[in-house]
This record gives sequence, C-alpha cells and structure tokens, in this order.
Amino acid sequence: MSYYQEDFFREYLKMMANMVILNLLICISLGFWIVSMTASTYYGTLRPISPWRWLFSVLVPLIIVTQGFKKKSLDHSGALGGLVVGFILTVANYSFFSSLFVFFVTSSKLTKWKKDIKKQIDSEYKEGGQRNWVQVFCNGGVPTELALLYMIENGPGEIPIDFSKEYTASWMCLSLLGALACSAGDTWASEIGSVMSKSKPRLITTWEQVPVGTNGAVTLVGLLSSLLGGMAVGIAYFVTQLIFVTDLEMSAPQWPIIVFGAAAGLLGSVVDSYLGATMQYSGFDQTLGTVVNHQTKDSKHISGKPILDNNAVNLFSSVIIALVFPGTAWFFWPRD
Repeated sequence: MSYYQEDFFREYLKMMANMVILNLLICISLGFWIVSMTASTYYGTLRPISPWRWLFSVLVPLIIVTQGFKKKSLDHSGALGGLVVGFILTVANYSFFSSLFVFFVTSSKLTKWKKDIKKQIDSEYKEGGQRNWVQVFCNGGVPTELALLYMIENGPGEIPIDFSKEYTASWMCLSLLGALACSAGDTWASEIGSVMSKSKPRLITTWEQVPVGTNGAVTLVGLLSSLLGGMAVGIAYFVTQLIFVTDLEMSAPQWPIIVFGAAAGLLGSVVDSYLGATMQYSGFDQTLGTVVNHQTKDSKHISGKPILDNNAVNLFSSVIIALVFPGTAWFFWPRD
C-alpha cells in the first residue's frame, strides 16, 4: 500500500469514527429525551426537555473536553470529570454553560501564558496546566450541585434573575455564578499577578513582602485581574440571558449580573488568599530556589499550616462565596 493510500485510508477511518460518534450522540440524546417525556407524563409537573437541548448538552461539552485533552489542559480523569460537569450545567441552563465555558477557556489560556517564567517560580507547574478530576470537581463541584438543585426546583431552562418572582431559583443562579466567578478570579489573579506584577507580593494576613508563588500572597495586579476574571464570567452569563430569556422586559434589570460577577471574583480571590495564607503551607526551598507547598529538609517556613492543599482551598472558597453572596446581592438587587 502506497503512502497516499495509507493517508486516504487513515482519513477515511477518522471520518467513519466521527460519523459513528455523531450517530451515537444522537441516540443518547433521543434516549434522554424519551426518559424526560416519560417522567413528565408520569409526574405531570416536569417540563419535557427537547431532544435538541439534550444533543447540545452532550455534543458541545464533549467537543470542548476533547480539545482540552488534546491541548493538555485536562488529563484523562479531568476530561471525564469535565464532561460530567459540562453536561449537567448545559442541560440545566445555557447561561450556566456560557459562564463555565468562559472560565475554562480563559483559565486554560492563562495557565499556559508565559509558562517559562511560571516553571521557574512554581515547583509543581505542569505542562499545559493539566487538570485532573480532583481539580475539576473542586472548581466545578459546587456549580454542578447547584445546577442539579436548580433543575429540581425550576426544571431545565433559562430564567431572568428576579428575587421578587423567582426567589429560590434566582438565589441558586447567583450562587452558581458566584462560585464560577470566584474560581475564575482566583485563577486570573494567580496566573497574571505572578508574572506581570512589578512589585513583590505581600502576605494578606501580615502584609509582609514574600517570594512570588507564596500561598496567600497578593498584588495589586493580581487583585485587579481577579476583578476582571469574575467580570468576564458575569458578562458571559449576562449576554446569554439577553439571547435566550424571552421575558426580560417584564423582569428586574439583569445588568447587575456583571457587577455581581466582578465582585465575586475579587472577594473570592481575597477569601482564597486568606485561606492559603493560614491553612496552606508555604516554604522556600533553598535547593530548588522556589516556593514549595510541602515541607522539605531544605525548606524555610514562610506562612501557613499544612492543613489544606490548593484544591481544598479552592473548594472552600467557592463554597463560602456561593453561600454568602446571593444573600448579600438580594439587598442590592434592583426590583422591577
């Protein structure tokens, strides 16, 4: 077999594999739709979900995590975890999906940005910033649970955030948005502040200057980046609301979503920094010449106690913001 024939045969197999996967996804989508229709008929209170929504919720997250795996943004377990998180958020609410999408894409891009510098200051830096299932669920676990509660309370679909008409559902929407904005704000602060700040970072608890990469250290550039990261997630949610929600003119204004996202990103980063400074070990390893997150024979303690790791800090930060922020937003949200 010649080289051209082998190349043609390889492309043919790839095309046939894509066709099989596409048909399989259509079958899965129709299967979910049949289950949805059966449950709707049996209980009489559930809204059936269209097969197109099922198909979109399966196909689009699959494409995204496949690209993330190819570009080493996710490992095998992270891709499977991301597929579960993406499917649940997408079928629940397209605004949830767009917020998650912006968080994942921007975080992946920023993690790879100026990677040569980051390798010198982060002893645990991974090529491409590969995230495993633990990291995926520590950042996406809270939004996933909230998306499931949202579907139980309201059913799948997009609604305007309006406390006077849909208090519980609005609370869940803002809680989910706050958790994603918190994660985005922390990632933006870490990835941008560590390489762009001209001044040395300061520990958030004592305000002393510490080496770059210290857990709980903040810079002005990092704090501004966290604000912008949360705002990016808020903008994605807001734009999706404008596209898919049909009765916005009869509801409360939706523009505070952007402000809420920005505030959640900034305060989430502050909460993350405080937990990192107090409950996460940071030491400077004389041999490696970098900050380490665990004690070694050549490390000198900088801050924190070895209680939590970085994944646990991210999880607790998103939980705190998800619990506190919706209630705070309720006081300031404009009423129709």
